[in-house]
Amino acid sequence: MSTATHQSVAGGEFFAATPTSIFTPESFSSDERLMIQAAEQFSRGEVLPVVEELDQQADGLTPRLIRMAGELGFCGVDTPEAYGGLGLGKNVAARILEFLSLNGSFSVTVGITSGISQFGLVAFGNEAQKQKYLPHLTSGEWIGAYALSEPNSGSDALSATTRAELRGDKWILNGTKMWISNAKWANFFLVMAKIDGEKFSAFLVERDFPGVSISREEHKMGLKGSSTARLELVDAEIPVENLLYEPGYGHHVAFNALNVGRFKLAAMSIGPARHAMELAAVYAKDRRQFGRPISDFGLIRKKFAEMAARFYVAESMIYRTGAMIDDAFATSGGDITGNRQAAEEFAIECSACKVFATEAESAIVDEALQCFGGYGFTEEFPIARHYRDARVSRIYEGTNEINRIFLADRLRRRAQEGRVSLAAVGDSFISELAGRAMAAEPKDQIRVGALSDLVMLAYAEQSARLRAGQSGGPYGDLYRVFVNMANAEAARAYATVTGDSAGSLPAPLAVDMEALAGLVLDKQGPL
Repeated sequence: MSTATHQSVAGGEFFAATPTSIFTPESFSSDERLMIQAAEQFSRGEVLPVVEELDQQADGLTPRLIRMAGELGFCGVDTPEAYGGLGLGKNVAARILEFLSLNGSFSVTVGITSGISQFGLVAFGNEAQKQKYLPHLTSGEWIGAYALSEPNSGSDALSATTRAELRGDKWILNGTKMWISNAKWANFFLVMAKIDGEKFSAFLVERDFPGVSISREEHKMGLKGSSTARLELVDAEIPVENLLYEPGYGHHVAFNALNVGRFKLAAMSIGPARHAMELAAVYAKDRRQFGRPISDFGLIRKKFAEMAARFYVAESMIYRTGAMIDDAFATSGGDITGNRQAAEEFAIECSACKVFATEAESAIVDEALQCFGGYGFTEEFPIARHYRDARVSRIYEGTNEINRIFLADRLRRRAQEGRVSLAAVGDSFISELAGRAMAAEPKDQIRVGALSDLVMLAYAEQSARLRAGQSGGPYGDLYRVFVNMANAEAARAYATVTGDSAGSLPAPLAVDMEALAGLVLDKQGPL
């Protein structure tokens, strides 16, 4: 693959030059495609038939499904083989996770077990820690959890109040962790606490350690089949060797786990969007009004063309970013410093993928439900579950608001360090606006958020354009549908940042919406 594939915002090439090729889902090897197909078959054959039981949290069902997933290798796709994983890249792990996410509840359980509960240990753990815990997680024997948030500490994670004190050969932890996914079933928790109330640090905590308990389940609007509860630590006794990495450097563990976690959450978000499109396509072709299927009506067909375009762009961003992350880890040397640098390098792209994909998921699921009309608003039809489940995607792993603040702030700091050029190159209307807006130096959050929207849209547009030029076929129409929507969004964001008009919008690109919608309806899902 050409090294030009791996140009990035963070690396300074996005505003300085345009890459000539891009990694796409079609780029996976034959063996990787077989793994991806197996994940889809597992999701459709084992998970979707039992979603009602999942929503009721039927005894033993979720742990059984996780053990089955582990036996197939899905709980350790990108974990090194030495610890029971498959040793594959982040990109193929994300693609597998997408297909394991056709149901949102199962997606959370398997995604955290295979993702942020493991990543900190893989990247920052010593050999004894990895040998002790990772095989339990990669096999699906154990379910993992990640414990950062607290009742009064969410986006401001470093204000956590959970304390750790060294007493003899034990760390004693006291505090409450809130919104802990997988808590009901988890055997292993990656927990953040402050040593002596000051040094933010990471700890490996087993469910059976003295002083560790789980409170009642949260009564959630969606993701009812996933567990969400509080982790209570009352004089919890943690072996001294279960401190992960170094005292006071827990933020390296926590935030880099979130960087990679946001990338994977983007893939987890388009999984339910894929299934929502399938359900809507089947229904629209079957439901008849005025003597013909509603899939024949122009406004319904327009929805399918736009849903497919949003999905295509999110997918293009994800796999472009994943290839860059894989390259970074491949050249990191495999030590803790290298792992940290690799996880940090594309944090901006990971945030962009998370925000764009979760908002695309919300838009797709909303329009899919609209195709069902009044039936979509009832619990008798499965689209209602996707609608409820999708809402939280914009909240966890860092709210989309905090990701917007982070995205622009990190890019500006890298520019000040001389690591990125912010000069506009004009390779598209959107990227030119983004480059010009960077010179405005916005201070308040509204303008900073709009600047992040511009950068995100520029990255999205370029990713989709590169893929369309490389792959041909209907992807060109998907790109054109997106650009016709995105140019107007970018102009509004530019006006918010600068207070000036963006000038005349480019003329809409010609696209046959009827024909494109026909392809999506025939395929009953994304192209």
